[in-house]
Amino acid sequence: MNRGRFNHLEVLVRSPQTAAKPVPLLFVHGAYAAAWCWDEHFLPWFARAGYASYAVSLSGHGESRRRDHLDSYSINDYVDDLAEVIAALPAPPVLIGHSMGGMVVQKYLERAEVPGAVLMASVPPQGLFSSAMGVMFSKPGLLQDLNHLIGGGRPSVSSVREALFHQEVSQEQLVRFSRLSQPESHRAIWDMTMFNLPNVMLMASVPMLVLGAEYDQMIAPALVSLTARTFGVREEIFKDMGHAMMLEQDWQLVAERIHRWLGDEIG
Repeated sequence: MNRGRFNHLEVLVRSPQTAAKPVPLLFVHGAYAAAWCWDEHFLPWFARAGYASYAVSLSGHGESRRRDHLDSYSINDYVDDLAEVIAALPAPPVLIGHSMGGMVVQKYLERAEVPGAVLMASVPPQGLFSSAMGVMFSKPGLLQDLNHLIGGGRPSVSSVREALFHQEVSQEQLVRFSRLSQPESHRAIWDMTMFNLPNVMLMASVPMLVLGAEYDQMIAPALVSLTARTFGVREEIFKDMGHAMMLEQDWQLVAERIHRWLGDEIG
């Protein structure tokens, strides 16, 4: 794994051992995370499958620029980050966004076209409001812990399990993921809730794969279905999985589905 710098943005890079396929992949993380979440499994797996694979840490995340300015960043700033990295890649990439990263991908499609997009447990184009209300009524303790994390606190290990996982995960992994979690921009959260939602009429029409998880506490399957209907595709819901589809024990099932779709739609 290489760690690149794209104008002070952290970008993790995994390259194939042989000649890379013509279309690279760019992975975009969700709220409270950074590029590290993709390098656990997905980046090396897709590199072995022949794809030049990149994961960006958005401004204020991971080892990217100005974590001290995190709360000043908007969703548009994150889209600017994406544009910076894409401009530096050897070819336009397929964008793969998880949760908040899926919203960033949608907003990028208002500006430019890419070969394709994968939305994994993505914030729907209608925004976070329904998700937040669902968590508030069904998991009030989890919502309280997420608000504590936004304010700079550390999530409890139990909240990390509840928010991200449905399958078995070791205590050691939960502690590590808890330590890797970080605050999120209040401004970006409000943008995703109501102030800067995607304008579907302005978005480039590209091949799209919409994936969700049966036991996702953050983006329920009904919201994944809403996203898919909005874009005129059919959602695919992975059984027995939680929100962190790239980290669950069965992550390879998700990777394999994306790989098949890439072969069918991108070539």
